[in-house]
Amino acid sequence: MTASPDLGTPRTASPELLRSVFRQHAAGVAVITASGSRPVGFTATSLTSVAAEPPLLSFGIGVGASSWPAVSEAEHIGVHLLGEHQQELAATFARSGADRFGPATSWRTGPEGVPLLDGVLAWLVCRVVTRIPAGDHRIVLAEPLVGDPAGPGRPLLYHQGRFNALRD
Repeated sequence: MTASPDLGTPRTASPELLRSVFRQHAAGVAVITASGSRPVGFTATSLTSVAAEPPLLSFGIGVGASSWPAVSEAEHIGVHLLGEHQQELAATFARSGADRFGPATSWRTGPEGVPLLDGVLAWLVCRVVTRIPAGDHRIVLAEPLVGDPAGPGRPLLYHQGRFNALRD
């Protein structure tokens, strides 16, 4: 079997190959939050709508992530879809060791005690249904309870290792 010139040379599956392939995949940017002894949150590009009846969504989180201990025990989480004007917020929640809920982050306590970020395109407060082991991650399945889809702006995207704006 020879490789087609259009497809390039196949490479054996590896973590590096997976990362390289998914750098080609543009994804929406979300921040997931939870409350514990203190508020926690992280930037996620793995957010997926799973079902409409009943409403369910999912996201992945590494078990080594600083937010994992709180998310692993949280009954409720917040899901925030970021706008193109929120690149710095996305970077803050993606950066290890950052003061994610410091003075530069505008937020409030929402329903079920979940930290809610201000100025996002849309947000949901969800009840965690289950956490499914998936390699070095967990897939969190959650049921939306309340939210607001009417924030200002256009979506923030992640592509080729950087945050981008949607182009017409």
